[in-house]
Amino acid sequence: MSPFLVMCLLFGLTFGQTASLCAPSEYTVHVEKRECAYCLAINTTICAGFCMTRDSNGKKLLLRSALSQNVCTYKEMFYETALIPGCPPHTVPYYSYPVAVSCKCGKCNTDYSDCVHEKVRTTYCTKPQKFCNV
Repeated sequence: MSPFLVMCLLFGLTFGQTASLCAPSEYTVHVEKRECAYCLAINTTICAGFCMTRDSNGKKLLLRSALSQNVCTYKEMFYETALIPGCPPHTVPYYSYPVAVSCKCGKCNTDYSDCVHEKVRTTYCTKPQKFCNV
């Protein structure tokens, strides 16, 4: 194997994480409360994309720390709060959600990320929609 090819391979393995496709992406969240008259469609940004991970086929031969799977997660974010219209006075009509400013590949933090494989389908409303743009 040529020295140039070996250097390219080593560079790719070392810095491949920076070339991943993890970035803020537009997303619409649908929020409903049973007591409220409307469903709120919120346009926001989330972190989405591809991150390099390690193959766990050799998990019996490797240390546990070498088996980490990276996910696309928040590097910088802030929270917005939206008012759900049509709520009666005894109901809290607010919904807070994260807005991604920048993203990174890293371990999934359950404090602010959903780390499960299957997501809950929230791409619909059962009540009339109102829109909220960030």
